[in-house]
Amino acid sequence: MKLILTAAVDKLGLAGDVVEVKDGYGRNYLMPRGYAIRWTKGGEKQIEGIKRSRDAREIRNLDHAEEVKSQLEGLTIELPVRSGESGKLFGAVTAADVASAIKKSGGPLVDKRAIEIAKPIKSLGNHTVGVKLHDAVTAHVYVAVSSQA
Repeated sequence: MKLILTAAVDKLGLAGDVVEVKDGYGRNYLMPRGYAIRWTKGGEKQIEGIKRSRDAREIRNLDHAEEVKSQLEGLTIELPVRSGESGKLFGAVTAADVASAIKKSGGPLVDKRAIEIAKPIKSLGNHTVGVKLHDAVTAHVYVAVSSQA
């Protein structure tokens, strides 16, 4: 089965790549999750748009990754969440929450899939979160989780 990837898939390819996979993998895993669309001649036109948007978000090289790392590590990220009186959160802080908090703090646009939370954040206080910018560069960001007023 020939597919066009709409998102990066480990050990398969990046968004915009045309890949050949087994029918079951494509039909039962990639397509239902929105990671790929069926390849057609009309779909070839979509590849350009997918690759353009990927290039806009992508870290260009190692120097650019180091520059973004210094921006991220210089930020103070405040994340107000709902919590109980004992300091436990209602739910947990997700990678999407951290990505939006980075953007609100004046930081660069970070893909939520690049954020690595070692153990789930379920309490108030300061927590460290990793942001994988490049194969060789990971920024460690401090997130101050506070109670929402």
